Amino acid sequence: MKRVEDDVLKLENQLCFSVYACSREIIKLYRPILDELGLTYTQYVTMLALWERDGVTVKELGQQLYLDSGTLTPLLKKLEGMGLVTRTREKADERNVNIGLTEKGAALKAQAQEVPDKLFGIAGIELKEALEVQAKVKSMLKKMQDFQGK
Repeated sequence: MKRVEDDVLKLENQLCFSVYACSREIIKLYRPILDELGLTYTQYVTMLALWERDGVTVKELGQQLYLDSGTLTPLLKKLEGMGLVTRTREKADERNVNIGLTEKGAALKAQAQEVPDKLFGIAGIELKEALEVQAKVKSMLKKMQDFQGK
């Protein structure tokens, strides 16, 4: 007779794996949409953060995106090379680097307005369904952060 405990370590029963696999599939769906903007997914979420709040430090941006400076620095260099952002060291403390949007970077926001609708259309997901899932995932993230004392 099969016990429930026997299924506890099945890959298909792991929440972490379901979230991971879903995330990978979502990012795949974004690829052709973001290609039109000339951005990768990570560049896109970085730009989203900067469109929300321009003129942040690398540290602040990293905290918002859950990326360390080793990942973020080359990404920001690439965005700077594309003419979308500027990186400026603070005079008071040169360890801090401020990230700002260029005119070109700010203007890209208008083109990006249609990205969410295109994604939902391709994936066949209703906005209501997406918002429900997002709320649950955000709630879980908060609980995990609270547990870790963040």
